[in-house]
Amino acid sequence: MRVELKNITKRFGPVIANKGVNLTIEPGEVLGLLGENGAGKSTLMNVLCGLYDPTEGEIFIDDKPVVFDGPGDAIRAGIGMVHQHFMLVPVFSVAENVVLGVEPTGALDHLDLATARAEVERLSEDYGLAVDPDAIIETLPVGVQQRVEIIKVLFRSADVLILDEPTAVLTPQEVDEFFQIVRSLCEAGKAIVFITHKLNEILEISDRISVIRRGEIVGSGDPKELTRPELAEMMVGHPVDFDVARAPYAPREVILDVADLTVLRDHGAVAIDNLSLKVRSGEIVGIAGVQGNGQSALIEALAGLRRVASGRVTFDGTDITHISPRARHRMGIAHVPEDRQRAGLIGNFTVAENMVLDTYYGPPFAKGASIDWGRVHADAARVAEEYDVRTPSVFAAAAHLSGGNQQKLVVARELSRDTRFVIAGQPTRGLDVGSIAFIHAQLMAARDEGDGLLIVSSELDEIMAVSDRILVMFKGRIVAEYAPHIAPLDKGEIGLVMAGAAA
Repeated sequence: MRVELKNITKRFGPVIANKGVNLTIEPGEVLGLLGENGAGKSTLMNVLCGLYDPTEGEIFIDDKPVVFDGPGDAIRAGIGMVHQHFMLVPVFSVAENVVLGVEPTGALDHLDLATARAEVERLSEDYGLAVDPDAIIETLPVGVQQRVEIIKVLFRSADVLILDEPTAVLTPQEVDEFFQIVRSLCEAGKAIVFITHKLNEILEISDRISVIRRGEIVGSGDPKELTRPELAEMMVGHPVDFDVARAPYAPREVILDVADLTVLRDHGAVAIDNLSLKVRSGEIVGIAGVQGNGQSALIEALAGLRRVASGRVTFDGTDITHISPRARHRMGIAHVPEDRQRAGLIGNFTVAENMVLDTYYGPPFAKGASIDWGRVHADAARVAEEYDVRTPSVFAAAAHLSGGNQQKLVVARELSRDTRFVIAGQPTRGLDVGSIAFIHAQLMAARDEGDGLLIVSSELDEIMAVSDRILVMFKGRIVAEYAPHIAPLDKGEIGLVMAGAAA
């Protein structure tokens, strides 16, 4: 099935999200789609998936114009999307998740689960997906859950698959396996749109690459003839330096000491199992691991957001195991949460209001029992400019910013004050190359000024790029440690340890 977008323009009031976009998606090929956060990629794909009506332009399938009145029309036309954040019911089986909403029925309209299981087995075998239809979702590794999402789309007879940041939570080995699956889909005649910010991956997997900037296609080409610097410059409009500048590694005194820490999940299972680690001032310690191995619980415990079952957390010689998040904040501990929308921002609040979420109650913003809003707005404007938070004004709602600018807002709020220690969870998840370079520079500046930093990321490339020491977490424990200043890093080895191989 061949899909063509002709002169697609999408406006939201005075804002133009897409402008005159022309794009062709051919069967049997991977089209790589690159662009900054807020460039218009998601809007364009939402138009293609029937979530938005185009303001102008047309969609053609096999040279025939089509109009989608909703996502159901797009699915029936053969267009499916695998979202970055999986949409699976954890306690359901694979087969139950696959057929949810389009359940096959037998006599008396009863669910025909046998037919569903058989179809999952067929699709799994045809495309090399290796998924057990009876497995319960919450017991499956992240990479296998992603395969289930692909089977869901294939079960609905999709011929065009849109993959949104599909490798964001995969180990290097799982990425290799995923690429094999993508190639098998192409060999079967499927058309793939591969959206990612990882330049190495898009160069490896794509047959064609198109770059979108400020709502317009600004370049296209053959990945065999393009380089990372060329793609990055097309994306952001200026050259990008991929090297993370840093001062020589010169750690100072231990500022964070975690000893024999045990933390439970919400349902009582062990998330952190007798874990110990230390972070010194002037160093970045990176926590590598496949998502779901206790990293989130560790961040929450260190930030004071999750109760510690046993063990001790000491900050600058003071036991902070059971003190409040605000008390930690006042000690100079900054926290960049993993999920900016759920835990980092209040979407309906303005940019200025979000900038002072954790400082509004004290000087210089508190004025007796009230808030000095003039000072808040002036300070927010200054910080937004310093941290390149692109917003129409500090009075705009945070929810209206792109994902990258929301992340920069959170980083700006946490790092623009006087800090001594930074806890950063997934600091650049889903961000474009320009935003990643900017945030890495801010984290490195904090390190070079003497802060201690603990960075948790499922992106191994990120951990290897910024860390002075790397700790690998698996099933709630530290299972390996690497020191780049002592010995060169082996990405393949670290990836294996992340997946559970012995260090």
